[in-house]
Amino acid sequence: MAAAEGGWCLCKLLRLFYSLFFPGLIVCGTLCICLVIFLWGIRLQLQRKKKSVTTNKTGTNQMVIAFFHPYCNAGGGGERVLWCALRALQKKYPDAVYVIYTGDADVSGDQILEGAFRRFNIRLIYPVKFIFLRKRYLVEDSLYPHFTLLGQSLGSMFLGWEALMQCVPDVYIDSMGYAFTLPLFKYVGGCRVGSYVHYPTISTDMLSVVKNQDVGFNNAAFITRNPVLSKVKLIYYYVFAFMYGLVGSCNDVVMVNSSWTLNHILSLWKVGSCTSIVYPPCDVQTFLDISLHEKKTAPGHLLVSIGQFRPEKNHPLQIRAFAKLLSKNMTELLPSVKLVLIGGCRNKDDELRVNQLRKLSEDLGVEDDVEFKINIPFEELKKYLSEATIGLHTMWNEHFGIGVVECMAAGTIILAHNSGGPKLDIVVPHEGAVTGFLADSEETYAETMAQILSMSEDKRLQVRKSARASVHRFSDQEFEVAFLLSVENLFK
Repeated sequence: MAAAEGGWCLCKLLRLFYSLFFPGLIVCGTLCICLVIFLWGIRLQLQRKKKSVTTNKTGTNQMVIAFFHPYCNAGGGGERVLWCALRALQKKYPDAVYVIYTGDADVSGDQILEGAFRRFNIRLIYPVKFIFLRKRYLVEDSLYPHFTLLGQSLGSMFLGWEALMQCVPDVYIDSMGYAFTLPLFKYVGGCRVGSYVHYPTISTDMLSVVKNQDVGFNNAAFITRNPVLSKVKLIYYYVFAFMYGLVGSCNDVVMVNSSWTLNHILSLWKVGSCTSIVYPPCDVQTFLDISLHEKKTAPGHLLVSIGQFRPEKNHPLQIRAFAKLLSKNMTELLPSVKLVLIGGCRNKDDELRVNQLRKLSEDLGVEDDVEFKINIPFEELKKYLSEATIGLHTMWNEHFGIGVVECMAAGTIILAHNSGGPKLDIVVPHEGAVTGFLADSEETYAETMAQILSMSEDKRLQVRKSARASVHRFSDQEFEVAFLLSVENLFK
């Protein structure tokens, strides 16, 4: 009796779902059509608005080229790519209007340009228009303690909408990794879109970290200890990777900064026909002016680190490895050793991170031998590199590593992480000769530092010469040629 009643209830439930299916399908279809019509109407309105704004005094339309770079006033390698790309385009397309969407509303456009010159020694040929976005907080990782990737990506869509409402370009280039803005500009704004990818928002390496339940800066310990939470996060990552692949496939042109990034982007976006490697521009020539035989002005040995104070740069590893170097008396027979961490701070989170690093130095008893240099001018950076013996880099799977190249060009012996761009593209043999060293743990970093410091001056000079000879392929000139060749399809 109970089984019969249960079967009757199930049949009734199935009939209910069946009766609702087609009306629901009609409603969903109608809503989708209304949304498409609404977005098409917005697109037509935006196109009319763009034509009225970009018509010059002669009555002809000027091409508008826009870069989406919410943190253009930061001092990292991504910003150097931005300014070099703009300079290259201005040389080839001098009559175009150039726009930068930025969230740096606390400074003026002139201050941003002056900062680019002070940090990177770059001046643009023609003026550039800055569109200041007020909703940059929507892409701050601190706003999303959980589901950070999804939160920032959805936030970037709202930020992109704000940008699009203020200026509709002909060519849109995302130069900071906000791929979820691409469909917005392509299908609503009617723009030709391209990306310069420094680092994929998600990668197969990130999936493997969660799958293997490894602790990392983007995989908390409480998740790794819980099999259920690990499975949930893995599903979330797979779904996000699928969405990331869809938006990335909207690109008309894709440029990646290294072999490591290329492999991940090809597997995620699947647009190999329009994807190419464009190594980021490094101010190689400026550092090549430093004499390899120049006498170091500071006593003892100086170790330097170049990189923004972001969690993935793993500055704590540098300090712990340095402390291990000193604690093991590896430098007992050598002159004094000092570590200088040089980098940019983008916001209060970065400043807090620096304070935590200072505290770590105190806890390890090396505070007197560790120094921090924040947002320093280019000339001061150059001075430190000219005096340093070793350049440290500790980011796991660094997408490229401009700081690594700068160290090698300056004649500073690089000790980088044995992964990513440094391993595949930069710290590789040149004509069979060693150009630098790789490590992956506190122990191996400390041991390799001791090895480099104990080498004779002649052996170190050989490494420095080979490293310097290998970095010409990362010069500004090489970047300009490769960049302009890659973006040609956006201007046809």
